Amino acid sequence: MALIPFFPPDLFEEDRQALLDVLYEVGTDPEQKFILGRRSAALEEELRESTGAGSVIACSSGTGALNLAVQALGVGPGDEVVVPAFCCQPVASSVANLGATPVFADCDPHTMVIDPEDMERSITDRTKAVMPAHVFSIMADMPRVNKIAHDRGIPVIEDAAVAQGAVLDGVPSGRWGDLGAFSFFQVKAFGTVGEGGVVLTDDDALAARVRMLRNHGQDGVTRFLHHEVGQNSRFDEVVAGFQLRRHGGFADRLERRARIADYYTERFAPLADRGVTAPPAGRNGRCYYVYSLLVRRRGDLRAWLTEKEIGSHVYYPVPLPLQPAFAEFAPEGRVWPGAQYASDHNLAIPIWPHLTDAQVEYIADSVCEFFD
Repeated sequence: MALIPFFPPDLFEEDRQALLDVLYEVGTDPEQKFILGRRSAALEEELRESTGAGSVIACSSGTGALNLAVQALGVGPGDEVVVPAFCCQPVASSVANLGATPVFADCDPHTMVIDPEDMERSITDRTKAVMPAHVFSIMADMPRVNKIAHDRGIPVIEDAAVAQGAVLDGVPSGRWGDLGAFSFFQVKAFGTVGEGGVVLTDDDALAARVRMLRNHGQDGVTRFLHHEVGQNSRFDEVVAGFQLRRHGGFADRLERRARIADYYTERFAPLADRGVTAPPAGRNGRCYYVYSLLVRRRGDLRAWLTEKEIGSHVYYPVPLPLQPAFAEFAPEGRVWPGAQYASDHNLAIPIWPHLTDAQVEYIADSVCEFFD
């Protein structure tokens, strides 16, 4: 393992006792309810209050949240949903699994998020929704995305899986779309010891439908009465209890990530003429799940960092429409140059919150030293 791994094995070391306490508490609770119990409801309420969302519905994963959001909008065969060409695959699989067509829009070659202009060009009379996704360090341009979509009466699913805690123009991530989704996957900013996610919405009807869909189409009142074909995307009580205990420290962990990102961006700004593009500076519309550079000599820099025992990571080395799984949705002759550039040049470096100042400085020094 690298001296400074990209994903550390001790993300929850400080929470070890909290996890043991929650396991004992849930396991010995007379209620003996291990899914969708009072802890899940309490976490939903805590996140509702902290985000200002009308409803928060806990589910099994971030992928599950997207699956529920797409189905809640009634997407099905014959429909299209515009998704980013450079992103994690659930933005496309959540659409394809319902028999609908993911239509891939290109991304901005600097920010790596969906290009609103190409998204607009991708809309047709079959478009049932658009699904922008926040990526790495930057939220999508939600004001432009929303205007384009809502002017046409098209709902927006905001994939905020990597962006919990980010804020754009005073509005938290997850609140921009008609439906938003967070992920609690282990390495996310509000990651957990297992899987989990939530759907956020201000629409009461959509919230009620998502709640039914996550539990096999049942309404929570009459068991084994299925109002529609749903999914099993229920939330775990141990995870809920653990997340409740950790939520109070989330702001501090997020601030630490933001400070590291600020430092990196300042240090790497002089490298712009050497083929290194850092995320745009500032805090507005920024998320700090991953700090990813765009590097012309990515392979060489990555090898150098490995020599320095610094872990790094390449995300999505093949754009989604060029993946075998989605080949049928890639029109012949269509290209996605922004997505291809991002795939070919992104390199993420460590940004986990318990990095020491000395480790952060060593990482930045090592990157800069390579170009010296």
